[in-house]
Amino acid sequence: MSKAKRLDAIDLDRKLADKDEYQSTLSTLQSRLALQQIAAYHRGRRIVILFEGWDASGKGGAIRRLGEKLDPRSYTVFATGKPSDEESRQHYLQRFWRRMPSTGQIVVFDRSWYGRVLVERIEGFADRAAWRRAYTEINEFERQLVDDGVIVIKLFMHISQEEQLKRYLERLNNPRKNWKLTEEDLRNRASAGDYLNAYQDMLDRTDTKSAPWHLIAGNHKWYARTQVLKTITDWLAEHMDCDIPTLSNDEKAAALRALGLDDGG
Repeated sequence: MSKAKRLDAIDLDRKLADKDEYQSTLSTLQSRLALQQIAAYHRGRRIVILFEGWDASGKGGAIRRLGEKLDPRSYTVFATGKPSDEESRQHYLQRFWRRMPSTGQIVVFDRSWYGRVLVERIEGFADRAAWRRAYTEINEFERQLVDDGVIVIKLFMHISQEEQLKRYLERLNNPRKNWKLTEEDLRNRASAGDYLNAYQDMLDRTDTKSAPWHLIAGNHKWYARTQVLKTITDWLAEHMDCDIPTLSNDEKAAALRALGLDDGG
């Protein structure tokens, strides 16, 4: 395990100067990621990006900006919800194994297998022995992925309880956003202390060298979105060859001949 990462040590006041800085930084990072996607596709790399965090912490907005410039043919988002009846009869990790990326693909999980040690722990869907055992199971699961060449990037979106309340009220008072405020959100807020403990336990037990947690200060959405993209693109630059394959002179010459454009010079 790496050195403990503490949620109470995150500076939630970090923000960008203005909208111009946000738009410029966002566009630059999105373009960088788009090139990395091309490199991953041609080099057959598999990438898993997962988001966890508080309700209303900005996971959806970050994922939306993450995918704006990506080629949807090799990019998939999976929103993790309640398991189906069939999935409930299987090992909890099985439904995630089936959704792992094939070569050249990026898969994003909006919430993930960490539900076993979060909502299932808090709501009592998993007994104490099951969710405590899950830390080891999850670490082994992620180790197998990384050992098999999958790049795993784990992001946790953290906001204050005051900011969460502000966002809930915005949803409550905006008819176009009412649907985003659910009974589950309200129930989870009432259990905020339990969730805080579960989040910190998760970080303490599953922050590994090969699949570390990246903590994102989420009180200011512009900062959070750009920080998500910076974290992802920096990690990819460190863990894969991001150069896009180019044609050699001989290959270009052959292409010109095939197109009937070779002048013979």
